[in-house]
Amino acid sequence: MVKCHLSTIMGEKRLKIADVARETSINRGTITRMYHEEATRVDLEVIEKLCRYFKIEVGDLYELTDDSDI
Repeated sequence: MVKCHLSTIMGEKRLKIADVARETSINRGTITRMYHEEATRVDLEVIEKLCRYFKIEVGDLYELTDDSDI
């Protein structure tokens, strides 16, 4: 399973979804789905924008976790 840490990252910086959407030009719905870990597909461009915006690596945003269902 792939876990998205966007909500944690945004919480640490006290940012709202609307703030990130406005400042990155990423669709608000995309950020909302990522924030709530409901996104099934994310464009690499979106990942790149978020990593550059937060000054983080991809591994800080996403994590591959063990999943016994595989």
